Amino acid sequence: MADNKAGAAGDAERGAMQAGAEPARAAADDGFWLYDLKVETVLDGRTPVCRHIEGESFRVEGEALVFEPGQRVSMYALAAVLPLLPAKQRETSPHDWMSTDAEVACPDPHCGGRFRITRTGKRRFSHSETTGLPEARDTPYWKKAEGGPDA
Repeated sequence: MADNKAGAAGDAERGAMQAGAEPARAAADDGFWLYDLKVETVLDGRTPVCRHIEGESFRVEGEALVFEPGQRVSMYALAAVLPLLPAKQRETSPHDWMSTDAEVACPDPHCGGRFRITRTGKRRFSHSETTGLPEARDTPYWKKAEGGPDA
């Protein structure tokens, strides 16, 4: 049994080396990429039922929703789009609807409001800076960015 585990570990190490990564480096690199997003209100020609003002928008940067002064979004419509944002932030297959479909309808079937979600850039994050797992935790990325006390 121990030989099988050692053999499997060796196979994984050889696979990493064949892919061009060194085993120690692959384990140390806990980074991943997320897209920044722009979520903009658009109208489909019907009168909106909810508060949808064409052109109003917010950004998604990492886990933060960033609103410019004066920009507002209906909380009911926002509740419908929020679950989609983490999936839109991640790399997906070019054939996945998350990659091809940019507009999400307001949840009210009589409303003409929609949200256009656009990928605007990429940010690199570290697992150790974003996890809640105590054994893997480092200073949170947002404290490092703000120069907080733990930075």
